[in-house]
Amino acid sequence: MDEGVARTLRLWFAFDDPVDARTYFRHGLALMVVKYAIDAILVWAATHRFWTPVDYLNPSLVLRQGTTQFPPTLQIAMALWTLPFLWIGVSMSVRRAVDAGRSAWSGLMFFVPLLNYVMMIVLSLLPTAREDVWTRQAPDTELVPRVRSALIGVGVSFAIGVPLIALCTLVLKQYGLALFLGTPFVVGAVTGCLHNRHHVRPLTETLFVVVLGQLFVGGATILFAIEGTICVLMALPLAIPLALMGGVLGREIALHTRSQLSHIGLVVLALPSLAAVEGPRPPAVFQAVSAIVVDAPPEVVWRHVVSFSDLPPPTEPLFRLGVAYPMRARIQGQGVGAVRRCEFSTGAFVEPITAWDAPRRLTFDVRDEPPPMRELSPWPVVHATHLDGYFRAVKGEFRLVPLPGGRTRLEGSTWYTLAIHPQGYWTLWANALVESIHHRVLVHIRHLAEDEA
Repeated sequence: MDEGVARTLRLWFAFDDPVDARTYFRHGLALMVVKYAIDAILVWAATHRFWTPVDYLNPSLVLRQGTTQFPPTLQIAMALWTLPFLWIGVSMSVRRAVDAGRSAWSGLMFFVPLLNYVMMIVLSLLPTAREDVWTRQAPDTELVPRVRSALIGVGVSFAIGVPLIALCTLVLKQYGLALFLGTPFVVGAVTGCLHNRHHVRPLTETLFVVVLGQLFVGGATILFAIEGTICVLMALPLAIPLALMGGVLGREIALHTRSQLSHIGLVVLALPSLAAVEGPRPPAVFQAVSAIVVDAPPEVVWRHVVSFSDLPPPTEPLFRLGVAYPMRARIQGQGVGAVRRCEFSTGAFVEPITAWDAPRRLTFDVRDEPPPMRELSPWPVVHATHLDGYFRAVKGEFRLVPLPGGRTRLEGSTWYTLAIHPQGYWTLWANALVESIHHRVLVHIRHLAEDEA
């Protein structure tokens, strides 16, 4: 590899080199231009919409309406493309802050919209405080037992993580970037720093303590009835990698600086401001589609689409853990204006018929719906905030397509809104759950139709 390229990559992704003002400004501006150009190309290729620099730089537009209208695949691609830039930005901001004589923790303001622009401008102007300020510190002579430092790290994770989760979900009622991105990263960074503060610990040991802290935080949200087990398990695949990234950064801060722990509080207090900037967002509508082939003609299948008898008890793990599952369907009347009731384990969906094209298409709106799940918890009843309208089915449809040999392709579609972010991640779970419900219904209809045929 060319020496210049290797030096640049080391500057971006490692922590050995200090960052002066000129280097910070040049690399930051170049990376911002590259990222915007690639983002704009991706958006144009997927939506034929020009993403202007204003769209890109305005956190209100990006968080409230920009990416929520993008297809889930584009959201996932942009999220993966953003990760290395986040890492470069926060690592260089931390080293630049230290180089300028400021607290390393102030570099984590890179995550806070609006404040991050102010921070980057200030760091680009501040001169170097001391040439040797970013050097690896020798460990203290006093050896703090590993178990003690690990317990302190896990304890502080608990003390910071649980109140932040409660604040975002119960007070601000925001299931967004502050909760699922900012909180695990900051908690991981604090844990990694504290575990290495008095003695250098192996990286693998630090990461183990970080994961342990995340598990304790997740367990506490269940124990305190803030969330249920299923939702915590869904969040962990997103939270743990971010916490590990934060743990690496926190460890490097401990090894290179002796910054005051009181500065951590400023970063923690900045997270609610991220939730406030996110604010309420216009709901984006997503569609989940499933299909199955039935060995019966459309006329027979249609009768069991309109209404169907009791389904057998579920065997799928998700349904047995508390996710709502369909039990039966009844209809009052015929044609447009009839009302279909699809009874789930948590209540009934009330579905006015909006299109009746027998035996080809049945379309309905969703007027009322029950909670999407019963939270699995040691407490008898847990009513998590996200159960109130954060996932909402708005429309459903069955399509029957005749096939050769008297068979039918039966398609089920559900349109839903999702107010939990980042949507690119949560739509993966939402689609999987909706398609599991589709599969349960479609298989039952197939059995009924094939038995009659």
